[in-house]
Amino acid sequence: MAFKISDLDDTQAPLMEHLIELRGRLVRAVAAFGVAFAVCLYFADDIFGILVRPLTASFGAGEGRLVYTQLYGAFFVEIKVAIFAAFFVSFPIIANQLWAFVAPGLYAREKRAFLPFLIATPVLFTAGACLAYFVVMPLAFPWFLGFQGNVGGINAEALPEMGEYLDLVMRFILAFGISFLLPVLLMLLNRAGLVSRDQLVSARKYVIVLVVALAAIITPPDVISQLVLAIPLLMLFEGSLILMKITERRDAKLKEEEAAEEAAKPDSETSA
Repeated sequence: MAFKISDLDDTQAPLMEHLIELRGRLVRAVAAFGVAFAVCLYFADDIFGILVRPLTASFGAGEGRLVYTQLYGAFFVEIKVAIFAAFFVSFPIIANQLWAFVAPGLYAREKRAFLPFLIATPVLFTAGACLAYFVVMPLAFPWFLGFQGNVGGINAEALPEMGEYLDLVMRFILAFGISFLLPVLLMLLNRAGLVSRDQLVSARKYVIVLVVALAAIITPPDVISQLVLAIPLLMLFEGSLILMKITERRDAKLKEEEAAEEAAKPDSETSA
């Protein structure tokens, strides 16, 4: 019997509907990002002024300056600032469109399990970014500027380039923000059955070493900055273990209740 390709049937039609819906969601997400980019580009100087405050405070009042070595350098800095800020501004809308596309295909139980991760992700990322901006950078920049002075009879002066400074600030914010998503990653792996709480507890000493190594790579080579990142990450790891214990107990209780209900069904049927 020859293989025959049939016309579009009922099982294929929903796929086209999902693709059309996905296109609409993507258009809305891109439009939200575009509007946010336009607004942030208009206020790019003000946003960059906020990002440069830790450096200004490190130099001291009326001291220090930023330079750009290419004629178009300052323009591209404003573009990068606008893109960076637009992502944060439009993220709630992008996440909402993603959730609106995925949610109809989930059961109510799956929605309740997934929704906390969707809420926790921006909260934890923002917490990490705030730690980088308000604590780590004010500690790191004076350390960097401490190398100024007379070196071998030559005066060494810090003249930060605008683009390089922006890249450094973005790396700090993204590195700390992503690092603070550790509990979300661990909880997702646990919920997917890939990692158990007992496995993480047994690997605690290796996790501590990895966290300290990560802190040493991301932060400047001073102990204080490394501890500022390592201690919160270890606290988040221990908090993840506590949450896993609570969820595992709750799941075990639900399974016991379901098993009891299943066991009670035959008894009620035979009595009837």
